[in-house]
Amino acid sequence: MISWAFIFEAPGTDPAVDRMVIERGGLRSTVVAVPEPSMAPRVAADLVAGGVQFIELCGGFEPEWAGKVIEATGGRVPVGTVGYAGGASVARLAEIFAPET
Repeated sequence: MISWAFIFEAPGTDPAVDRMVIERGGLRSTVVAVPEPSMAPRVAADLVAGGVQFIELCGGFEPEWAGKVIEATGGRVPVGTVGYAGGASVARLAEIFAPET
């Protein structure tokens, strides 16, 4: 079975319970929410210890977090980052998360 994980940030979440696992056709996909980026390395290390073979980080993570996840997992698995297509997408994303006035 191929096992991979996607980690995203969502304030107020608990990565121990705020997760979803989908298993189909020899693929296990685990989606985990973390309340802040600083928790991603530890969560990633736990996922790898549990058999995850590669990890992707949500595009909302600053690039430095990929390096911290690689370090936390000892470089044992590939770590990818999701990106947003172009400046217009980033601007729209910022609008979504802008504080309401």
